[in-house]
Amino acid sequence: MIEKHIVIEDIDLVTFYGVNNVHLQMIKALYPKLRIVARGNIIKVMGDEEEMCAFEENIMKMQQHCAKYNSLNEEDILRIVRGEHPSGHAADGMAICYSVTGKPIAARSDNQKMLVDGFYENDMLFAIGPAGSGKTYVSIALAVRALKNKEIRKIILCRPAVEAGEKLGFLPGDMREKIDPYLQPLYDALQDMIPAQKLTEYMEQNVIQIAPLAFMRGRTLNDAVVILDEAQNTTTQQIKMFLTRMGQNTKMIITGDLTQIDLPHNVKSGLKEAKEVLANVKGILWTEMDERDIVRHKLVTRIVNAYRKYEGEKKYPLFPAEVKSE
Repeated sequence: MIEKHIVIEDIDLVTFYGVNNVHLQMIKALYPKLRIVARGNIIKVMGDEEEMCAFEENIMKMQQHCAKYNSLNEEDILRIVRGEHPSGHAADGMAICYSVTGKPIAARSDNQKMLVDGFYENDMLFAIGPAGSGKTYVSIALAVRALKNKEIRKIILCRPAVEAGEKLGFLPGDMREKIDPYLQPLYDALQDMIPAQKLTEYMEQNVIQIAPLAFMRGRTLNDAVVILDEAQNTTTQQIKMFLTRMGQNTKMIITGDLTQIDLPHNVKSGLKEAKEVLANVKGILWTEMDERDIVRHKLVTRIVNAYRKYEGEKKYPLFPAEVKSE
């Protein structure tokens, strides 16, 4: 009889062991000749060497399945132990990654697909389009996939802390608590794609960092996917500072909506200027999204179209910041 320790990494243990350890109990029942004890992410196994080798191989397959799909169920476990393929996903070929419920996250429009396809061909990508067109969500999905595939060591997400009508100083709490509401859309997307316990672990270890744009100054960002969200609210100096943070083995994705600029009227949007300055720079992909890419409620598309029509009839933009920043 021999003893072996198997370390489970890069997955959510609740998903792997099951609620109230139901998956673990099932695995024990499928291997009655082995003595199996789990403590945290370490599984201690004692028994016959041949039986143990088969057990270890199948545990690794379960771990890989769990890491890829963020899910594991009794049918998957049975299939793996029997030597069969676990229940597949029809959208495997199209999926960027999988949500915490195991649902495939994939490009849902031609422009989103252009962003996905261009990720490995370009080190810097710009995604410009209206609210709900999937700019931020698809970008974060690409970053999560790169992290899971160990292509990078960290994800860095940032936003400019610019008020859309509200004043930062009136929010309660310390500076961290004042800034968090601006970063909430980034948290929302991450919570969709990474199990809560694993996300907390990543953030505590700084594998995933979420910060205001001002915190990027002076840094060199290596081995990372760096996403700047709401870039239309950056100034020229801010976006230039951000773009020059790029280090080795790093990809940058910059997203924004030029119809939602919240800067003072006399300040030009850094994203708008970057579009003019960097339009022909090799290695940068520009993806222009429109109302056809909107994947939120169908009313969002109608709202965007209604405002666009209103602007055309009035002969001036509804968003004066765009005019006065010229």
